[in-house]
Amino acid sequence: MPKTSTEPRHALNGPTMGTRWQVLVHGDLPAGLQPALQAAVEEVDAQMSLWRRESDLNRLNAAAPRVWVDLPAALTQVLETGLGIGRASGGAFDIGLGDAAAAWGFGPGPASEAAIHAARRPRRPAHELMELDPANRRARKHAALTIDLNGIAKGYGVDRLVETLAAHGLPSALAAIDGELRATGPRSWPVAVEAPIPGHRAVHSVLGLCEAAVATSGIYRHFVTVEGRRLSHLIDPATGMPLVAPPDQVTVLAQDCTSADAWAKVFMVLPQPEALRLAALNGVSVLSLGARPYATGRFAAA
Repeated sequence: MPKTSTEPRHALNGPTMGTRWQVLVHGDLPAGLQPALQAAVEEVDAQMSLWRRESDLNRLNAAAPRVWVDLPAALTQVLETGLGIGRASGGAFDIGLGDAAAAWGFGPGPASEAAIHAARRPRRPAHELMELDPANRRARKHAALTIDLNGIAKGYGVDRLVETLAAHGLPSALAAIDGELRATGPRSWPVAVEAPIPGHRAVHSVLGLCEAAVATSGIYRHFVTVEGRRLSHLIDPATGMPLVAPPDQVTVLAQDCTSADAWAKVFMVLPQPEALRLAALNGVSVLSLGARPYATGRFAAA
């Protein structure tokens, strides 16, 4: 049965991935929970960060084509999910856009006109250029490729927070990293969907999140302005350039936050008919705000 509201409510948080993780939980806190949660997200960052030279992801990126690279379990899992959603979306989600994102200044270094020119080329998606061997936790590239997990790693970090809470006997909680959240247990947690208004904080709608994950992707906070034109931080897999006219914001509901995070990027890229088809096919709900807004599934009444 749901725990009563008289139980103490705890808010825990800490730094990760250039932002902060947050956890809300009711009841008594077991010893060692805070450091365990911090260690869980630290492991994700240590393995998947482009900003940390010693990360396992940078080690994979530095490897020559056709050379097998041994990987830790978490990175292997995220690569498998990312490549799978890339394949299912026809390349609309592509973890192989690290060179293009960096060229436009959405990486560890500044933008570069020469790098932008080099990134603007016909390209094959990562799921065609990378071979993953999950059983033996290794991968190899079959061509030059820079993997970027910024579109999925925070969602995975939220799932790791949830796993850590469950391991400490706390199966009911709300965990979050930025716009990626996951609720577990019988409680319905109120979660606001922000209105995509640059420079303002306003609520568009409120979800009752229960045993589900939600992730939001948008262009109204992270962008570059070129000749008076606002360009998204999200890269078009087909061109290697920032998306030109995506929705202002997409919010996705899924069972796990890793998938929700990735699918939110997919629906920023795809036109509405294909987005609706894929949402239904893959059992996720989507709310798109901006030009021609639409909603599916649990968002239908939004």
